[in-house]
Amino acid sequence: MTVKTRFVRCERPARTGDLMITAGTVAAWAYLVALSAQLRVYLPFSPVPITAQTLVVLLGGVLLGARRGALAAALYLVGGAAGLPFFAGGMLAGPTGGYLIGFVVGAYLAGLLWERWAVSGAGRLVAASAVLALGHGVIYALGLVCLARFVGWPAVVPLGLMPFVIGDLAKVVIAAAIVGWTTRGMDQTWDGSRVVHPTREEELS
Repeated sequence: MTVKTRFVRCERPARTGDLMITAGTVAAWAYLVALSAQLRVYLPFSPVPITAQTLVVLLGGVLLGARRGALAAALYLVGGAAGLPFFAGGMLAGPTGGYLIGFVVGAYLAGLLWERWAVSGAGRLVAASAVLALGHGVIYALGLVCLARFVGWPAVVPLGLMPFVIGDLAKVVIAAAIVGWTTRGMDQTWDGSRVVHPTREEELS
C-alpha cells in the first residue's frame, strides 16, 4: 500500500472584516518595508545602497500571500513616489528604480511559489530558501537592467550585484528561518484567507 499526501487550497468568501484586516496588514507591511529602507549603508563606488528591504519584501510575499505581499510592496512604491522619505537609493526613475519595481514582482513570485511549494518537516526550510533565492533573483534581474542605463553593461555586475551577494545569501537564510518558525503548524496565511487542508489518498497496489 502506498500513501500519497496532497494539499488542497480553499478560499472562503471575503467579508468586510476580512477586507479591513487585509488592508491593515498590507499597509502595516508597506510601512515595515519603508522602515527597513532606513537600515542602509551607502557604498562609495555604487549608486545602490545596502538595505534590509529585500528580506522584508520577500517575507511579505511568503507570509502574507502573493497578492497581499505584492500589494504591500506596491503601496510602498506609491508612498515613495508621492514624496514620502521611503526610498533608500533615489527615485523610481533613478539607478535603483529597477530594484524597487522588482520588489513587487519578487514578492508576488515568492508568495506564488510558496503557495505551491510549501511542505512540512525538514524540507520546509529548503523550500523556503529556494523561494526566497528566486525572489532575490527577480529583483536583481530587473534592478540590473535599469542600472545598466546609468553605469553601462560592463559595470553593472560589479556595481549592482557582486557587492550584495553575500549579504543577500545571509538574508535568505534568516528569512527562511523566520518562515519556518512563524508558519510551523499553521495552515493559513496571516490574514486567514487562504486555508490549506491536507487529505490522504490511499491506493492499493
